[in-house]
Parts: sequence; structure tokens; C-alpha cells
Amino acid sequence: MAATVGPESIWLWIGTIGMTLGTLYFVGRGRGVRDRKMQEFYIITIFITTIAAAMYFAMATGFGVTEVMVGDEALTIYWARYADWLFTTPLLLLDLSLLAGANRNTIATLIGLDVFMIGTGAIAALSSTPGTRIAWWAISTGALLALLYVLVGTLSENARNRAPEVASLFGRLRNLVIALWFLYPVVWILGTEGTFGILPLYWETAAFMVLDLSAKVGFGVILLQSRSVLERVATPTAAPT
Repeated sequence: MAATVGPESIWLWIGTIGMTLGTLYFVGRGRGVRDRKMQEFYIITIFITTIAAAMYFAMATGFGVTEVMVGDEALTIYWARYADWLFTTPLLLLDLSLLAGANRNTIATLIGLDVFMIGTGAIAALSSTPGTRIAWWAISTGALLALLYVLVGTLSENARNRAPEVASLFGRLRNLVIALWFLYPVVWILGTEGTFGILPLYWETAAFMVLDLSAKVGFGVILLQSRSVLERVATPTAAPT
């Protein structure tokens, strides 16, 4: 069902501008980088904010929004937000995995859990009954917890075998991801898409925008400004014993 964008569009335009500026900054940071392994981080991070900027623009202009009837109530659902997350969060995990030196099985596990998490979250948002919405939210949140378990366990163990400065950067980024990603299901359940409805759509949109900018642009700034650390990733040395 068609829906229109309300006053929350201000936050969507801020998100569009923020992601676009982040993309331009990352492109600038990547100029002159010739090492292929280092280029991987710049390419991945640039695509994260580019995709997010496009999806925020879609939402701000009314394309990425629909209306879902839940009982007698019509909910405005920004489906483009889930399209954004479906592509950008696996890329973000790929950045972390490359930094930690993870093997293909670990990367596949993380990305598989992530896609499952976003997919079930989208089902929750588009479901038409309160009970099924909460059930799918719980399934999605369970996938998030499993993902974070792998992130804290296997991926962190991989990172400890890297050079100290690489392991330190990984730890900062991992902690940022954990802190921010924990907040997404909280905002969802407290907002208009959940059952509590404490956050109206205007502030729910603002909260997701701040989380998105922090998790994408903030993450990228921390990662890509550490060029000397990325050089160590590109030319690894044996970890201390």
C-alpha cells in the first residue's frame, strides 16, 4: 500500500547528506592507495556509504516507503532501510573479517547470520499481526546474538594473532559494532514498528539515522584513517609468541 513521507523526512535528508559526504571523504582518503589488499578496505567502505546514501535518498523522496495494516492501524514502513542493511551490513562485516584475517568459513558464517537477521527483521516489519511481528523480531534478534557471539569469539581470536596495532584497531571497531547493533532491535521494539510505540515515527527515524551514520560513516572514518595499520594488514608479519 502506498504511503507518503511525513515530517520525519528531515532526518532522511540528513542521512542522505551524511552518507554522501562520508562517501566523498572515503574516496578522497583512498586516492593514491596502490596496494591491492589496502584497496579492498577502501572499496568495501565506499560501497557501504554509497548504498546507504542511495537508500536514504529513496526514503526521503518517497520511493522506499510503504504502508502496512496491522489490525485497524496503518503503519508507515520504510522498507528501503532493510534493503540498505541487507547489502551494507555484510560489507561491514567483511571489512572486520579482512582486518582480523578470518578464513572463508568464518566469513560465510557471519554473513549468513547477518542476511538471515536482516531478512527476518524485514518480515517482522511487513507482517500484519502484532504476534507475528514480535515473533519475527525475536528470531531476528536471536540471529543478532548468534552473530555477535561469533564476532566476540572466533573473529576476535583471529584478530589476536595479528600485529598488536591491527588487533587494537579491530577491537575498537568490534566494540563500536557491538554497542550500536545492540541498539537497533531496541529502537525497533520501542518504535512504531514494535509493540510499545514509545518512540513516534519522527524520533524513531531520527534514532535509526544516527545509528546508521555512526555504524557506517563513523566506522569507516576510524578504519580508513588508520592507514599505517592497514599497511600492516597488507604486509603482515608474524604475530608475537
